[in-house]
Amino acid sequence: MKEQIDIQLQAPVYASADVVVTGAGPAGVAAAIAAARAGKQVILLERSAQPGGMATLGNVSIFMTVGNLTGIYKELIGKIRPDFFSQVDPHLLKIQFNPLLLRYHLNEMLAAAGVTVLFHADVVAPLMAENQLTGVLVNTREGLRAINGKVFIDATGDAHVAQAAGVRCFSGRESDGLTQPMTLMFQMQNTGSPVVPHLPEGCYHYERVEDLPQGRRLLWELKPDGTLIVNMTRIKGNGATIKEGSDAEREGLKQVFSVAYYLQRNGFENYILSHVAAQTGVRESRRIEGLYTLTEADLLAAQTFSDVVAQTNYAIDIHSPDGAKSCDERKLAQYDIPYRCLVPQGVEGLLVAGRAISTTHVALSSVRVMPTCFALGQAAGIAAALAIEHQRRLAAVPVDELHAELARQGVMLDIAFLPWTEHRVRGG
Repeated sequence: MKEQIDIQLQAPVYASADVVVTGAGPAGVAAAIAAARAGKQVILLERSAQPGGMATLGNVSIFMTVGNLTGIYKELIGKIRPDFFSQVDPHLLKIQFNPLLLRYHLNEMLAAAGVTVLFHADVVAPLMAENQLTGVLVNTREGLRAINGKVFIDATGDAHVAQAAGVRCFSGRESDGLTQPMTLMFQMQNTGSPVVPHLPEGCYHYERVEDLPQGRRLLWELKPDGTLIVNMTRIKGNGATIKEGSDAEREGLKQVFSVAYYLQRNGFENYILSHVAAQTGVRESRRIEGLYTLTEADLLAAQTFSDVVAQTNYAIDIHSPDGAKSCDERKLAQYDIPYRCLVPQGVEGLLVAGRAISTTHVALSSVRVMPTCFALGQAAGIAAALAIEHQRRLAAVPVDELHAELARQGVMLDIAFLPWTEHRVRGG
């Protein structure tokens, strides 16, 4: 049994707000903006120095196609890629973007909404009154501080606050707990003339496509910039664990130099390695137990729900948890994600948005992409505001008012029946 140390801490209350959002990735940013636009005082806590999560810190500078280009996500695309909507069927296209420009516009959108953003603020522990979350203890540059709130939204991606508050969480495949592998993203830049390839000592020498970590090429070029976005590393492990998350940073960097060296000898002779993401990207870690758990069967059936808050047709996309050079990819028709997936069991005053919502391992592989996280975050922010407005539990937020505020904020959901009828309801 590992040694355990009991700690008793005191910390001054730094601030209070109606809604406190932890994590400023796509879900957290959208949640904070949506709650503020719904008239609530919002604090957004982010442990790094920038918003955007994997889109900025992780250099995943391409948004996958989800079939539903709407809400805050659509508004953001209009700022970072104003040319995008002039293309034929833009909702069918992937969106490449400059992560620096995204970072700038996210900051400006948060400021315009009146959100108080606290960077370099890492949540240490939840503050509980029985099963009610009342605050979070945060490590800041001034030391430990408490942040109090009426409603909290965990957008950490790893269900960090939810798990610490006592919410039951699951990780990886139901059979063995293995998660999808991680990837360290990087960029290469077209210099216009041949470069001298360089492979640091100790790296891997890839000769064939089959030798590469994923056994394939997966990259996109942002034109006319000549910036290559490369998603070709693969690191087995669970990024929410101390050891595997730490080991992944070293292994990922070794693979980056090795893949870049391969590309410089195989079709990208003019490209230098120009940027490596600040941190390795995690596809899957923890998932909460919510009021409803979205399943593979729901996805395959294109299931609809009366409390729908987000919709997507992104494929089932499982990078092999075993470390094999394979992916389970299956196309899907559009399906609904219900609000109940955002509401954890057992803890009051808390919602979860982003890839840690209540799903199975297979369902998560479709839900996890960033455009869907924006949609889930926007829904969570609005639900938090409505719960405060009506003095209701989060589980009892009026669905009709949730849909009305989503629509007011520019979210267009493909809803077949109004008012709601029983045949739209599944799972309660």
